[in-house]
Amino acid sequence: MTQQLPQVPPVEADEPELTEVRNFRDVGGLPTTDGRAVRPGRLFRSGHLAHATEDDAAFLAGLGLHTVFDFRNEADRRIEGPDVELPGVRNVNIPLNDPADGKEFWKLVRDGDTAQLREILGDGRAAARMSDSYRRMVVERTAEHSRILHSMAEESVPALMHCAAGKDRAGLAVAITLLAVGVERTAIEADYVKSNEPHRRYKVRRSSTAPDAMGPEVMELLAPLFDARAEYLRAAFETIETTWGSVDAYFSEGLALSPESRERLRERLLTGA
Repeated sequence: MTQQLPQVPPVEADEPELTEVRNFRDVGGLPTTDGRAVRPGRLFRSGHLAHATEDDAAFLAGLGLHTVFDFRNEADRRIEGPDVELPGVRNVNIPLNDPADGKEFWKLVRDGDTAQLREILGDGRAAARMSDSYRRMVVERTAEHSRILHSMAEESVPALMHCAAGKDRAGLAVAITLLAVGVERTAIEADYVKSNEPHRRYKVRRSSTAPDAMGPEVMELLAPLFDARAEYLRAAFETIETTWGSVDAYFSEGLALSPESRERLRERLLTGA
């Protein structure tokens, strides 16, 4: 059965395509359930900033950012490097996964031959792994997501959130932030799946030098790991509801976010009523 994906609004004509920062966008304009919208220039998302060119950095510095949230772990930062320094911008590193988690799995993804990849990724196993990772991030990273939302409610806006590709860890953190201020779920999903657009996608790299290392079957097996599929985000939302009973209970009990803090977050991120 073909999965029904949310409709993705077209890329704005004036949206920048940065040279060495992938998957950048402003989430401004997304509608809330009470008729408001996310204010442009308040919340941005992207892949890592480690390789930003001078022009990229100049553009980012002109956004008036207060905080860049970097959700990469130490292993990611060793591979890609630290973010570029942006004048007057606070950089906050909050790892949203453990560098040891799935270490052998990702080694096989980089180095394994077709038969090995077929064994670990075939027959829906790759997509199932991704959905499970989103479920675990919701349950296991409540302290980190709480810290992010409290920080934004108090002072950290305008903010940019990123991980390595800007798809999973940043994608979920942005989705949770948008959920907290009442953005419509269909709009949250529509923004999330924008990461599939060709100019945003993470570039797949493999260490293997085998002739079929980037062949059609291998790329098909790897695709679920590098796709932004609505089913992954829905797995996270379902986990919120099954674990805490409701979205409101998730924020109040799971993330210890008071109604007053949620309202401050709305004031910082949304247009007027």
